[in-house]
Amino acid sequence: MMTWDGRKIAYFTDDQDDHIYNALVTAIVEHQLLPGSKLPEVALAEVFGISRTGIRSVLQRLAAEQLVTLMPKRGAQVTTPGIAEARDVFNTRRILECANLPAVVSQCQPLHIAALEQILRNEQQAHQDYQGAAAIRLSALFHLQLQAIAGNGVLTEMVSQLTLRSSLVIAAYGAPWQQGCRCHDHHALVELLKQGDAASLSSRMAQHFDEIVASLHFTEKDSHAPDFNRIFSNVSAGKPAQELL
Repeated sequence: MMTWDGRKIAYFTDDQDDHIYNALVTAIVEHQLLPGSKLPEVALAEVFGISRTGIRSVLQRLAAEQLVTLMPKRGAQVTTPGIAEARDVFNTRRILECANLPAVVSQCQPLHIAALEQILRNEQQAHQDYQGAAAIRLSALFHLQLQAIAGNGVLTEMVSQLTLRSSLVIAAYGAPWQQGCRCHDHHALVELLKQGDAASLSSRMAQHFDEIVASLHFTEKDSHAPDFNRIFSNVSAGKPAQELL
């Protein structure tokens, strides 16, 4: 469920039954589980302390959202987007997010600017502290908060799902140091939003996405076996996972 409360956008529901799903999505988006990583039911069931049937249900849910690929007789793995798909994900975001910006400008209030500027401060700090997972979360949060200003819940939910897939693309084809978007781009977008210049804001957003795609290297990377015990050390079957954002 996506909600705007002036402070944050949440990707997930608060239902404790979703905590394993939330933990896996967070690990994928934060690049702890990289594209191509195998997700064996037995190992995951042991880590989370539930049955293989329960894990299978979560994996099927993730597969429906295109974050996981299920292969007959070979099990599940984190999805590796194809090159055409990778380009399409960012092109679709470019179309949706730019088209929504005039509505964002018309609905923008001081509290929205304040919330975005707080994200920018946190994002800058995360980059300075080399906190890659936090930088990724905050980069996605910036875009979601910005789009949510317009009040179009359907569009914001679509952007939410596309940011998850964007993280897969960056994990698959981005440079090792690439952690979400560049902070100075987000600062420039906020400055244009303050000016109420919808045309310039849309143009800068389009350039922002073009530059992200241009920075990607469309070559295959080696996959590795993830350490589930380390990744999910703070998650138990009875404890909800922390929200991504």
